[in-house]
Amino acid sequence: MAVKPCPAGDENCTNLSEVQRLQEEIRQLAALVRTDELTRLFNYRYFNQALSLEMERTRRSGQPTCLIMLDLDHFKTINDAYGHEVGNVVLGHISTLIKKTVRRLDIPCRYGGEEFTIILPDTTLKQGVRFANRLRLIVENSPAKAPDALLGIEASFGVDVYTKGDQQTEKEFVQKVDSYLYLAKQEGRNRVCHRPFSEEASSTATSNSAENSI
Repeated sequence: MAVKPCPAGDENCTNLSEVQRLQEEIRQLAALVRTDELTRLFNYRYFNQALSLEMERTRRSGQPTCLIMLDLDHFKTINDAYGHEVGNVVLGHISTLIKKTVRRLDIPCRYGGEEFTIILPDTTLKQGVRFANRLRLIVENSPAKAPDALLGIEASFGVDVYTKGDQQTEKEFVQKVDSYLYLAKQEGRNRVCHRPFSEEASSTATSNSAENSI
């Protein structure tokens, strides 16, 4: 909203700088509501809102929505050995790697604890799996700097895609992706699990921009 400057001598007119300050405070508060304080990624609340919107976009446009869930392997061991402060450093390190790897349209979130989610709009299952494997290798090859040590980190990933013909709810979609994450843990960790590519709907539509950027 444009704010006109006060006429000279009008003591009842709202000061322009005060209005601008209030507008900035509102903007900052809105960002805080949807941001995880530690990692500066989107938080769990915003994740649920964003996933619902992207799935609705898929139903309207036919463009698939891919969801990645990742969990740091043996994170409890780091907390037990080095303390929660170092654990927080690791979480911040991982969030930085995620932010450097995602596209501008992607939605990276801290799901809770050492678990993260990434919503990939307009992305097929193959593209999402390729992205997850790339991020997995980046994490594996980027140790976190603790005060007295370099800490190697690995992560397990679950990936699935929501397409126009799917009937599952947001909760069911998340549960499916989480089941693939659990499978990755069961099969030895530091890997990406997903459904067979042959099961992805043949009607999935993907724009050239997404095809070239994942």
